Amino acid sequence: MHTTHSKIHLAVPKPKAWAALTRPELVAKWQYGSILTTDWKVGSRITFRTEWEGKVFEQWGEILEYREPEKLRYNLFAPRPDLIDRSENYFEMVYTLSPSEGGTLITITQHDPRPIVGEPEAETPDEANPVLLALKAVAEAL
Repeated sequence: MHTTHSKIHLAVPKPKAWAALTRPELVAKWQYGSILTTDWKVGSRITFRTEWEGKVFEQWGEILEYREPEKLRYNLFAPRPDLIDRSENYFEMVYTLSPSEGGTLITITQHDPRPIVGEPEAETPDEANPVLLALKAVAEAL
């Protein structure tokens, strides 16, 4: 299993940061237009659906923890030809929010048991990660 950690400081209080992470219309703005569907209840289904270059991509999983506005945890299955939809092929996303420097620090942890296909991608530094920068822009515009 490989685990990655990312952090981003948002110049907003936790409720606004939480909204950027959980409100579908805001998630779409920083998750490549993904349509988020869930009721945020532990045990409920979560899906992300997006269209790119005429193809539909969908990931699905389960809400594992929801403690507003402190921690959000869910797992996801991202289909690919070499993987079967089984629990050992789901990765886990954890978002932890904490007060920091007059705003909110979001720590994102991804636990991923899936085998890496091809050469591992070089990690983008957090301060240059386009998804994190988009999340920051969305939250700080609220």
